[in-house]
Amino acid sequence: MDNDTTQKKGSHEKLLKAFGNQEADILLGTQMIAKGLDFPNITLAGVLTADTLLNLPDFRAPERTFQLLTQLGGRAGRDELEGEVIIQTYTPEHYAVALAEGHDYVRFFHREMQQRKVAGYPPYYYLCLITFSHEYLKEAMNACSFAASRLKERLSEGAVILGPTPSPISRIQDRYRCQCLIKYKDEPHLVDELRELFAHYQQEIHKDSRFMAIDRHPNLFM
Repeated sequence: MDNDTTQKKGSHEKLLKAFGNQEADILLGTQMIAKGLDFPNITLAGVLTADTLLNLPDFRAPERTFQLLTQLGGRAGRDELEGEVIIQTYTPEHYAVALAEGHDYVRFFHREMQQRKVAGYPPYYYLCLITFSHEYLKEAMNACSFAASRLKERLSEGAVILGPTPSPISRIQDRYRCQCLIKYKDEPHLVDELRELFAHYQQEIHKDSRFMAIDRHPNLFM
């Protein structure tokens, strides 16, 4: 069960109904089957390469890994039969994996908050992601470099500017992507500075197909 096998209308219901009627013994799928399913006869749940999420360039990676493993564990043993969960991982010592084993949310929360405080991520800092894209890498990087330099000059000393740097997915549809990240606690003039920055590039955006995106509360950094 994945995006390829559920594109047609009613595909989800058809697959889940067949599985619920015990027409198949194993349901293999992506993250979409990790939560919300309630089958009383399921006694075994497993996840392959649980480290995949941990290796993404996102400060929420441990949280999402812990969440996924905890939700997956809840698919087995939901009725009278005892359930078992098997996790394949190359980093069993990571706290997101180790604490998910015992459903220890409280310890995970304290450990995760400690990590975010040291690294300067929400809820201790706000984030703003600025992304430029262009058909030429040099143009995208130059624009991103100018934006980062301008923000460093105009924002307070408490603001942290990371970048410019190529985006984790550095090229999409023949366009190169670069980004810079702002970490801050209190920047009352940030909105005005972002508006001026966008106005600076507005003419070039229409002229040479440059693209600029400003995300005040980024959920993904790819």
